[in-house]
Amino acid sequence: MIKKLDHIAIAVRDLEASARTFEQILGVPPTRVQDVPTEKVRVAFFPFGGAEIELVQGLGADNPLANFIAKRGEGIHHICFEVADVRAATKELEEKGFRPVWDEPRTGAGGHLVNFL
Repeated sequence: MIKKLDHIAIAVRDLEASARTFEQILGVPPTRVQDVPTEKVRVAFFPFGGAEIELVQGLGADNPLANFIAKRGEGIHHICFEVADVRAATKELEEKGFRPVWDEPRTGAGGHLVNFL
Protein backbone atom coordinates (compact mmCIF):
# COMPACT_ATOMS: atom_id res chain seq x y z
CA MET A 1 0.00 0.00 0.00
CA ILE A 2 2.62 2.61 1.03
CA LYS A 3 5.09 3.42 -1.72
CA LYS A 4 7.34 5.90 0.12
CA LEU A 5 7.57 8.77 2.55
CA ASP A 6 6.44 11.84 0.62
CA HIS A 7 6.83 14.66 3.12
CA ILE A 8 6.80 15.81 6.71
CA ALA A 9 4.67 18.92 7.25
CA ILE A 10 5.55 21.39 9.99
CA ALA A 11 2.97 23.94 11.13
CA VAL A 12 4.48 27.43 11.46
CA ARG A 13 3.17 30.87 12.36
CA ASP A 14 5.49 32.82 10.02
CA LEU A 15 6.33 31.04 6.77
CA GLU A 16 8.95 33.55 5.60
CA ALA A 17 10.90 33.51 8.87
CA SER A 18 10.69 29.73 9.17
CA ALA A 19 11.75 29.28 5.53
CA ARG A 20 14.85 31.43 6.16
CA THR A 21 15.72 29.24 9.16
CA PHE A 22 15.28 26.00 7.21
CA GLU A 23 17.27 27.41 4.30
CA GLN A 24 20.15 28.05 6.71
CA ILE A 25 19.86 24.57 8.26
CA LEU A 26 19.46 22.62 4.99
CA GLY A 27 21.64 24.83 2.80
CA VAL A 28 19.02 25.09 0.06
CA PRO A 29 16.11 27.45 -0.58
CA PRO A 30 12.57 26.12 -0.91
CA THR A 31 11.93 24.66 -4.35
CA ARG A 32 8.52 26.35 -4.43
CA VAL A 33 5.97 28.18 -2.33
CA GLN A 34 2.31 27.46 -3.03
CA ASP A 35 -1.06 28.57 -1.72
CA VAL A 36 -3.62 25.79 -1.21
CA PRO A 37 -6.91 27.71 -1.09
CA THR A 38 -9.04 24.64 -0.30
CA GLU A 39 -7.10 24.21 2.96
CA LYS A 40 -6.47 27.94 3.57
CA VAL A 41 -2.69 27.45 3.81
CA ARG A 42 0.56 28.53 2.16
CA VAL A 43 3.29 25.88 1.87
CA ALA A 44 7.06 26.10 1.30
CA PHE A 45 8.70 22.91 0.02
CA PHE A 46 12.27 21.85 0.86
CA PRO A 47 13.74 18.69 -0.71
CA PHE A 48 15.38 16.46 1.85
CA GLY A 49 16.59 12.86 1.67
CA GLY A 50 14.36 11.81 -1.21
CA ALA A 51 11.27 13.37 0.39
CA GLU A 52 10.29 16.92 1.30
CA ILE A 53 9.91 19.03 4.39
CA GLU A 54 6.87 21.24 4.05
CA LEU A 55 6.45 24.35 6.15
CA VAL A 56 2.75 25.16 6.39
CA GLN A 57 1.24 28.49 7.44
CA GLY A 58 -2.46 29.19 7.76
CA LEU A 59 -3.98 31.96 5.64
CA GLY A 60 -6.34 34.29 7.46
CA ALA A 61 -7.64 33.94 11.00
CA ASP A 62 -10.21 31.22 10.37
CA ASN A 63 -8.35 28.14 9.19
CA PRO A 64 -7.68 24.68 10.61
CA LEU A 65 -3.93 25.26 10.86
CA ALA A 66 -4.38 28.34 13.07
CA ASN A 67 -6.55 26.21 15.35
CA PHE A 68 -3.86 23.48 15.39
CA ILE A 69 -1.14 25.99 16.37
CA ALA A 70 -3.37 27.60 19.01
CA LYS A 71 -3.90 24.20 20.67
CA ARG A 72 -0.52 22.54 20.14
CA GLY A 73 1.96 25.22 19.07
CA GLU A 74 4.27 25.06 16.09
CA GLY A 75 5.60 21.65 15.16
CA ILE A 76 4.94 18.51 13.17
CA HIS A 77 1.46 18.68 11.67
CA HIS A 78 1.45 15.48 9.62
CA ILE A 79 3.56 12.85 7.92
CA CYS A 80 2.52 11.99 4.37
CA PHE A 81 3.04 8.68 2.65
CA GLU A 82 2.63 8.21 -1.08
CA VAL A 83 0.19 5.47 -2.02
CA ALA A 84 -0.88 4.10 -5.40
CA ASP A 85 -4.58 4.81 -4.79
CA VAL A 86 -5.62 7.18 -2.00
CA ARG A 87 -9.25 6.05 -2.10
CA ALA A 88 -8.31 2.37 -1.76
CA ALA A 89 -5.76 3.18 0.97
CA THR A 90 -8.37 5.20 2.88
CA LYS A 91 -10.86 2.34 2.65
CA GLU A 92 -8.27 -0.22 3.76
CA LEU A 93 -7.25 1.87 6.75
CA GLU A 94 -10.89 2.49 7.69
CA GLU A 95 -11.39 -1.27 7.74
CA LYS A 96 -8.44 -1.46 10.15
CA GLY A 97 -10.13 0.99 12.52
CA PHE A 98 -8.58 4.31 11.45
CA ARG A 99 -10.86 7.30 10.90
CA PRO A 100 -10.30 9.54 7.88
CA VAL A 101 -10.86 13.26 8.26
CA TRP A 102 -12.93 13.35 5.08
CA ASP A 103 -15.23 10.79 3.46
CA GLU A 104 -13.64 11.55 0.07
CA PRO A 105 -10.06 12.72 -0.61
CA ARG A 106 -9.51 16.37 -1.49
CA THR A 107 -7.06 18.12 -3.75
CA GLY A 108 -4.01 19.22 -1.79
CA ALA A 109 -0.68 20.85 -2.62
CA GLY A 110 0.67 19.99 -6.04
CA GLY A 111 -2.81 18.99 -7.17
CA HIS A 112 -2.55 15.58 -5.47
CA LEU A 113 -5.51 13.84 -3.88
CA VAL A 114 -5.03 13.67 -0.12
CA ASN A 115 -6.78 12.50 3.00
CA PHE A 116 -5.82 12.65 6.65
CA LEU A 117 -6.26 10.05 9.37
